[in-house]
Amino acid sequence: MRRALAAVVAATTLMVSACTSTGIEPDTESNPVVDSTTGTLQGVAVGNTHQFLGVRYAQPPTGDRRWTLPEPMPDTDEVLDATKAGSPCPQTGETAQAVSSTDEDCLFLNVTVPARASAEPRPVLMWWHGGGFTSGAGSQYDAQKLADQGDVIVVSANYRLGMLGYLGLPGLAGSGNFGLADQLAALRWANDNAAAFGGDPDSVTLYGESAGGTSTCAALTSPAAEGLIDRAIFSSGSCRLAWPPGTLFPGLPASSSLIPLSDSESQGVAVATALGCTDPDPMGCLRERPVDALLGQAASFGNPLAYGTGLLPQEPALAVEAGDWLHVPVLSGGNRDEHRSFIGGLLLTDPAAVTADNYQSLIRASFPADAASVGAQYPLADYESAPVAWATLVTDVAWACTTSRGARELAADGTPVYSYEFADRSAPDVSGVSASGMPQGAAHATDLPYLFDLGGENLLTGPGQRELGDAMVAAWAAFAHNGTPGPADGAEWPATTGTETTVMQFDNAATGSGVHLIDHRAEHHCAFWDTVDRG
Repeated sequence: MRRALAAVVAATTLMVSACTSTGIEPDTESNPVVDSTTGTLQGVAVGNTHQFLGVRYAQPPTGDRRWTLPEPMPDTDEVLDATKAGSPCPQTGETAQAVSSTDEDCLFLNVTVPARASAEPRPVLMWWHGGGFTSGAGSQYDAQKLADQGDVIVVSANYRLGMLGYLGLPGLAGSGNFGLADQLAALRWANDNAAAFGGDPDSVTLYGESAGGTSTCAALTSPAAEGLIDRAIFSSGSCRLAWPPGTLFPGLPASSSLIPLSDSESQGVAVATALGCTDPDPMGCLRERPVDALLGQAASFGNPLAYGTGLLPQEPALAVEAGDWLHVPVLSGGNRDEHRSFIGGLLLTDPAAVTADNYQSLIRASFPADAASVGAQYPLADYESAPVAWATLVTDVAWACTTSRGARELAADGTPVYSYEFADRSAPDVSGVSASGMPQGAAHATDLPYLFDLGGENLLTGPGQRELGDAMVAAWAAFAHNGTPGPADGAEWPATTGTETTVMQFDNAATGSGVHLIDHRAEHHCAFWDTVDRG
């Protein structure tokens, strides 16, 4: 099953992730120059933006710096080339579409700034990519559209992944949190350098998707983020995201993206032993192991973010419940058919994983105390296939209803919180899992082409897609500017409260129902799931 998990994570990696160059030829004769805290950066003019690519925000975590907290880059008098993206952090290329890298010198960020002059400092939007904590890179997400149309400065960053980013070991400083420490170091760099790019250091919005979304929510509970975040957006990832037994993938135990430090360190000891590092202090041995050997352990680090640490003193969901978080405006949401990506990827490796014959047994394995009521709530006859039925069930219990609950908890003290759902079932195929026969719908990550040009390519070629993308960019940018995303495409957008989740659904007006408010809890059966033992 671990091999299947790795294959599915790879299958749900963006198809365009191997392409990190922009789709527009750069203007090398009018390269912009900015003085940053780490040196003078010579960027590149691209379209209606200036881009500064491959900017180091921390010293390379190589050699003796492997598994140490990030150290700032010293200032230099040199003019630094910022015209090409830096290397992604080490990750496997399980498919032809996935990024493959073994280069540990990877702590780079990218800055995209509207080229036109502005009378006022612009808000800054810091982007943390997804990828299950084991894959991805900031440079996959070309931010020209978001920066230009939204009149915002977009900063995207790499961070250490997998074992290199989330190894936990007893006595190791930063244990379980190296990737999060990198993300926060990049966020600090963005704050320190906002003014140099014409940005407002007092208007910084942190935005993450999937693993980046969970990291964003977690960062709101970190003492190290104090003063660095003015607003937050998390998409398809929250502090409450959790999968009951057998729902992330059949046969796996209950899981969450956040684990206690003790579990992280027990896992780290087991992995060190598997790599032949059995000394009481295995760090010397582990630092000698080649990157390829460490990447072989990637499946052990799919849900690895540790709490009970200096960066995350409490479990983030409980910290929010207790009021121990930054209390900044939040935009939170996800996709209507999140789990179709995961089931589609699973079917590519095991076509018999979810069938009409085993549908009821999957329900019994995941919800033994409530199998009859769950089966009655999601009868197979109501869906076009067993995989669609199972994906709908898991989307509701693990993704939609946990996101809704998390939003209400954030709003309980009156903090402005806005909720949304992406719902374009004609969205571009960004994962390749439709090859399994699973209709993609508005699956995990399908919202991203509406906000970014993935790999520098505008994928919005279908009816109504560009218009929907424009509406989403306008809403996200309004939130970055003002802390309120509405009205959205003309529709008023009430805030979520501690008792009610008011959700703006972004659907395609040409193929669906357009942008409008929905009863999200009803559509995803959340009142029913409130009564179910979820393990």
